[in-house]
Amino acid sequence: MNSRRKFILRSLAGSALVSGSTLARVLPGSSVNQSAIKPIVISTWNHGLPANDAAWKVLAANGRALDAVEQGVKVPEADPAMNSVGYGGLPDRDGKVTLDACIMDEQGNCGSVAFLQHIKHPISVARLVMEKTPHVMLAGEGALQFALANGFKKENLLTKEAEKAWKEWLKTAQYKPIVNRENHDTISMLAIDSAGNMSGACTTSGMAWKMHGRVGDSPIIGASLYVDNEVGGACATGVGEAVIKIVGSHLVVELMRQGNTPEQACKMAVDRILKRYKDVTDLQVGFLAMNKNGEYGAYAIHPGFNYAVHNGTNNQLIDSKSHITK
Repeated sequence: MNSRRKFILRSLAGSALVSGSTLARVLPGSSVNQSAIKPIVISTWNHGLPANDAAWKVLAANGRALDAVEQGVKVPEADPAMNSVGYGGLPDRDGKVTLDACIMDEQGNCGSVAFLQHIKHPISVARLVMEKTPHVMLAGEGALQFALANGFKKENLLTKEAEKAWKEWLKTAQYKPIVNRENHDTISMLAIDSAGNMSGACTTSGMAWKMHGRVGDSPIIGASLYVDNEVGGACATGVGEAVIKIVGSHLVVELMRQGNTPEQACKMAVDRILKRYKDVTDLQVGFLAMNKNGEYGAYAIHPGFNYAVHNGTNNQLIDSKSHITK
């Protein structure tokens, strides 16, 4: 009887996994049709469009998702017009541009850097932390020393435009996050390659005019980014303190593990934040997620959060649903 019952349960579970989707979620001990897997890359905000283009070049050549997300987010990192990521990022209240980044591959390996100065591509330093050290995170002066020892060039990342904006801010020196202003928005990216493997990356210059030394969610695995190759991945944008408090991206992945769609999981994570904050007038957080089927979704507190999707046919921006609709 026990053997028969186990056989029936396995049969029902197998049927549920393969019905209604291109690729079944991979569970331990299960198998999938690898030929059904199609590459896809998704990323946060408008700057996700050029980032997706760069990532797609890797995916289209049957490259690894890890390489795709690194190359993708390096585009906004190097863009002086992008004032929330890398070179051109708005500084802290002391006029210093400090960068945070993390990266995670399909095997659960991860690396990050926090409070890194003078290095244009923190995502690549984070990858080396993952691949060349026994650690997950390096911070501050230690992260800079590691980057320089590995051939990275020390640069002045404070552009004339960012410096001008900082000096203007100093006239009042008032700090107040503004919803959907690009003063605290990351580039976060998730990709699935032709082998069906997922990786993710996140990089930012953090909140403009933040206290010197402040680190948000972006370099914290499980907060800004989490990837589980058996389930899917998630990433976050917005006010990092709120994301950290619920370990947001890990929460979203675990909610998908329980059977929720990416959008449902993102909404449930936002609901968790809403329970903690009585007033969210100036608090924006958005989550973006993708499961192993290549199904994606997002949800935010306020309207205005959008994300970019590249599936090989087109590269488009999609407006996220939100708790507040007006």
